[in-house]
Amino acid sequence: MRTVPRLSIGLPVYNGEEYLAESLDALLGQSYDDFELIITDNASTDGTEAICRRYVRADSRVRYERLTKNVGAANNHNHVFSLTRGELFKWASHDDLYGRDLLRRCVEALDAHPELILAHAWSASVDADGKIIEPFDYTLATDSPSAPERFASLLFAPGGDDFYGVMRADLLRRVKPHASYHHADRTYVAEIAMHGPFHQVPELLYFRRDHPTRAERANPTVRSRCANLDPRRGNRFLHPAPRLLAEYVWGFVDIVRRAPITADEQRECYRHLRRWLTSRARAGVGASNAAMGVASESQPLSIDGIVPGHGVRSS
Repeated sequence: MRTVPRLSIGLPVYNGEEYLAESLDALLGQSYDDFELIITDNASTDGTEAICRRYVRADSRVRYERLTKNVGAANNHNHVFSLTRGELFKWASHDDLYGRDLLRRCVEALDAHPELILAHAWSASVDADGKIIEPFDYTLATDSPSAPERFASLLFAPGGDDFYGVMRADLLRRVKPHASYHHADRTYVAEIAMHGPFHQVPELLYFRRDHPTRAERANPTVRSRCANLDPRRGNRFLHPAPRLLAEYVWGFVDIVRRAPITADEQRECYRHLRRWLTSRARAGVGASNAAMGVASESQPLSIDGIVPGHGVRSS
């Protein structure tokens, strides 16, 4: 009899037919296999459903649910998490690629260090064909034992991919759900970081695909990005851009207010927040700095042999 899997992977998707199969192959080909993969389809209008049902028939670890209407990306992310059973959890994107050992190395790190609440790996951007565009080294101080230092690092350099790390599910059930204001994923990660340090596996194992239909590119304005997260945000009178940006700023204030830290640490976080607000006022509130630098030349420049399903075809 099959027991509850150790790890749950939640994959929310909307109209993902172009890259979905590649991502599923990369996840199901992992060297770590004690997981369930739950896909919640946000009422896709393309071939997403047929692809998902094919994988459900082929692999008992895959579960699929189709929503009757588009509830927005944020609500779909929260919904897929609510369906999971594992002790550990990871969100997956339908268009990204995953090195064969990504899950195993992250789970090993969490098992070896109980104080960690999230583990991820070095990342690179890849193009539509899966070719590496630019590898990155992770430079954020999220491994610091100091909550204010972790908070400051995420404020001033919010460009990592920690949202897609392997996390302890019990913690996620204690924090606020993913919101739908501008950059809500950044405040979500910042809140998680207030509870403990992160770990970055020093191997290039996560590949974020950059393509014209990716959410950030397909939705270039604050309002359009927020409407993608929640269709109700599309009402320009109900949710004007200044309000969406104000919600983003308040999100950080609220994190510090509710964080399980000392009064001195709270004051330090507020000082960091004031410095950040001053810098954003000069550059524009929604602006961000690069959080990762170009990786060393020793890093691989091809995903062949790293990502399941790539580099196996004969030339």
